[in-house]
Amino acid sequence: MPIDGLIQATLDNGMQVILRPSRRAPVASFWLFYRVGSRNEVLGRTGISHWVEHMLFKGTERYPRGEFDKAVARAGGVFNGMTGPDWTVYFETFPADRIELALQVESDRMANALFDPDETESERTVILSEREGSENSYFYRLQEEVQAAAYLTHSYRNPIIGWPADLHALTRDDLYRHYRTYYTANNAVAVVTGDFEPDAMLAHLQHYFGDLKPGPDAPPLHVQEPASRAERRVLLRGDDPTAYYLQVFQAPPAQHPDFFPFVVLDSVLGGAKGMGLFGGSANNRNNRLYRALVEQQLTVDVGTSFGPTLDAGLLMISATLAPEAVHRQVEDAVWHEIEAVQRDGVAAAEMERAIKQTRAQFAYSSESVTSEAYWLGFSQVVASLAWLDAWSAQLRAVTSDDVQRVARRYLTPDRQTVGYYLPIQQADDPS
Repeated sequence: MPIDGLIQATLDNGMQVILRPSRRAPVASFWLFYRVGSRNEVLGRTGISHWVEHMLFKGTERYPRGEFDKAVARAGGVFNGMTGPDWTVYFETFPADRIELALQVESDRMANALFDPDETESERTVILSEREGSENSYFYRLQEEVQAAAYLTHSYRNPIIGWPADLHALTRDDLYRHYRTYYTANNAVAVVTGDFEPDAMLAHLQHYFGDLKPGPDAPPLHVQEPASRAERRVLLRGDDPTAYYLQVFQAPPAQHPDFFPFVVLDSVLGGAKGMGLFGGSANNRNNRLYRALVEQQLTVDVGTSFGPTLDAGLLMISATLAPEAVHRQVEDAVWHEIEAVQRDGVAAAEMERAIKQTRAQFAYSSESVTSEAYWLGFSQVVASLAWLDAWSAQLRAVTSDDVQRVARRYLTPDRQTVGYYLPIQQADDPS
């Protein structure tokens, strides 16, 4: 995604602004990223960022609950909000002549969200219900347990939605303090893409956000995950008759020199991905794990997951076992493919296909006005705009030696956490 034509500014209160005007369609998208997510949470406060994200939809005096929804519908727009490990974001996409409504609402709830006590308690029930619904899936439970085991100290170990005990204990005042600490102009990145006049948009941003007071400096994070020195294993049992497999490895963060070679390694093993909110994975069956597991009838599916993060993240390999297969067979087959890359590298044709498909998926995930704004803001939070600008060139520069090197460095037994989910009737035979 080339990022030519950008206009950048910083308001006096510290809010960063990124504008990318275009005339492709009479549409504009506004995204407001806050530099806060589950990464910023401590034990006893897990899930607080996700809960605060919900509370900012509960209204202000100017826009009581439900009024913004009606205004968006009347204007023919769409909106949403999300919380990730490194960020919280709200966005609106409108017909271009209505985009000012997004600025009105986001500036209002940056400063004036109500956090009504009754709404807070109602949302506690909603979030706990959401957690309980997810827990109906044993694969979700396995993923949560494996993620927690994969980190000793880093807050990436905690689920974004939070642990149940914390969700029961958090108070309205806890949430409001978190809001006042992190959801501030000096901790925000505003992005506007689409059909607008840059000077007029800068004036609108100054009008709606420029007078908001900056908040306190966000508390610094000092936790650093120690290098893994031991293989970790999780064995989960339950009454779901389907068996699941999950294997994760500690992996490099977005700005590490090994990140792009690792993206290609992920593509070789599990297929190319867009890696964004709007990107999927290529519908191809040429990746090594599909051939080794699904085509050999050990699993009915297999997938990998890896994406850009501020701190060291995880490569996840997941699969649903075929009825007659056992976990050890699946694990051995995965290691066979990993060791082949470590031993032999990747042939030129496979490298070319992996890089080409990854670039294509990335292009698909950033082609609309809405997704373009997402990538600009997301990149500024987890890395930099220069990182985004160099994405395609960095991928093209990856060599087979690079992929072999990162496979040898990161995909080792002492860096892995392996999770087996076993139906109760198989619980005595985890092999």
